[in-house]
Amino acid sequence: MSVAVETFGFFMAALGLLMLGVTLPHSYWRVSTVHGNVITTNTIFENLWFSCATDSMGVYNCREFPSLLALSGYIQACRALMITAIFLGFLGLFLGMVGLRCVNIGSMELSRKAKLAAAAGALHILAGFCGMVAISWYAFNITQEFFDPVYAGTKYELGPALYLGWSASLLAILGGFCLGSGCCHSPDAAPAPRLPYEASAVRSPGLTGRLRPAASDEGDSTFGKYGKNAYV
Repeated sequence: MSVAVETFGFFMAALGLLMLGVTLPHSYWRVSTVHGNVITTNTIFENLWFSCATDSMGVYNCREFPSLLALSGYIQACRALMITAIFLGFLGLFLGMVGLRCVNIGSMELSRKAKLAAAAGALHILAGFCGMVAISWYAFNITQEFFDPVYAGTKYELGPALYLGWSASLLAILGGFCLGSGCCHSPDAAPAPRLPYEASAVRSPGLTGRLRPAASDEGDSTFGKYGKNAYV
């Protein structure tokens, strides 16, 4: 049962990593809202790398953020967290492939496989938490600007990329827990059963043959001794 849970957790974490990879370059992290606008001529959508504007005819124009130092601090942090999450996920995916008990690579012991699977699960959990923090931090800034009555800039709503990122992070965390749970239920190779053993006295035929003449000689000498005494 633990092998099935471990394998299921590996594929769940791999799916979470794939979804995190799709979330990072996704264009719709936040979308301009139509709330409070009487006439809407264009729609603005942004992600961590560029901002795009589209008009009612479907023509859109995108521009990359000009300078890293000119960006807001939370966008820089979200970039770093997402890249870290994907890196940790790839490392955990490699260790998980080696540590799965259903995969035979060389003559690796089960205890070592369990340690590799536990390390892979921990990496996937860290990757999920990094992605969750990045997505939640970005969403917090969107909602903070949206409900700020003093904010005069463009207000945005949560884009579909954020929901995809939340789902990916949750899958990575759950997959990491399932993958690492096998280390608690993966005993090493079962020891060979011990059979009861009782020592039995076994005499060598050659030794027995050697001892018999000695006994007969002793008996003959004793008989001869008693015979001589009888005559004295």
